[in-house]
Amino acid sequence: METFKVAVLEEERKIGYHEVEKKQPKDKQVLIKVDSCAICTLEQRVYLGVMNRYPFAGGHEAAGVVEAVGKKVAGVKPGDKVAVRLLNSCGECYYCRNGHENQCVKSFIAETQECAMGPGGLSEYMMVSADDVYKVADDADLSHISITEPLACCVHSIENGKIELGNDVVVIGIGIMGALHIQLAKLKGARVIACELDEKRLEVAKKMGADILINSGKVDAVEEVKKLTDGRGADAVFCTVPVAALADQAVQMTGKLGRTVFYTSFHPDKPIEISPNKVHSSEQIITGTVNPSKKDFLAATRLLSAKIVDVSELISDRMSLDDLEAAFEKAILPDTYRIVVQPE
Repeated sequence: METFKVAVLEEERKIGYHEVEKKQPKDKQVLIKVDSCAICTLEQRVYLGVMNRYPFAGGHEAAGVVEAVGKKVAGVKPGDKVAVRLLNSCGECYYCRNGHENQCVKSFIAETQECAMGPGGLSEYMMVSADDVYKVADDADLSHISITEPLACCVHSIENGKIELGNDVVVIGIGIMGALHIQLAKLKGARVIACELDEKRLEVAKKMGADILINSGKVDAVEEVKKLTDGRGADAVFCTVPVAALADQAVQMTGKLGRTVFYTSFHPDKPIEISPNKVHSSEQIITGTVNPSKKDFLAATRLLSAKIVDVSELISDRMSLDDLEAAFEKAILPDTYRIVVQPE
């Protein structure tokens, strides 16, 4: 019997490896040899014990090569490079059927691997449904393609921000999500203002294409944005930092008819004050964004395949699946962007 290795988070800061039988795909199944899987915040929270989901086969930002396909698969063939959509949706609830599968009431209930629940990308192989497999360019760097899911999340966010040509757009926080927002906002034709405390991250913002850099620790970011926009405020503001005080700043620096997008979840979830009259009179829109739709995921694969979006600066290191504990310890450092785990 041929087997493959699956990494499983068994308890706080404890990783085990399971040997799973390597089977042949049936009907609409696709067997994928994993090339790269990035470590996301979700997996970091399970690793640190913030989220108790043990045992958990983590890894939902994965890319690889098709090894075999079931007899009813038509979209991909052995040898194709692919991205895999692993944060699934049920397809049956009201939101899935209404075209908003990112709001699925049963999402994230993944059982990709037989040994434990979870998306299962931190492994040597995955068996997945053909519906969740997206072909990418033959010359694509699969470590870059592993960033498809976070990019897709940002695509969804940018669409919610409804950026128009020539808009003034503010991105608060230049972690990987803020950096991706900058590139996408530039593609929409915006002037991008990056707000960040860390000078190194401001340099990353510049590399991503930001037009103006604001060190929020040295100046009042709200007043600075208003000065830059002749007192109007920004047309769209994306808050990518999980701090309620910055959500408040995002609302304040948004101008008339502007869109304020809360990209991140907030921890702790502290309420902020919002003037109903300001929202009423300015027609400001305050919204959130969560998870990508299938359309967003497809757009992300095309952006990466065509090298329209460059994520090379956002991969801090590539590490072995056999050295996963060290990879997690590096991933949780505050100056790390993405750590990509590779089985070989």
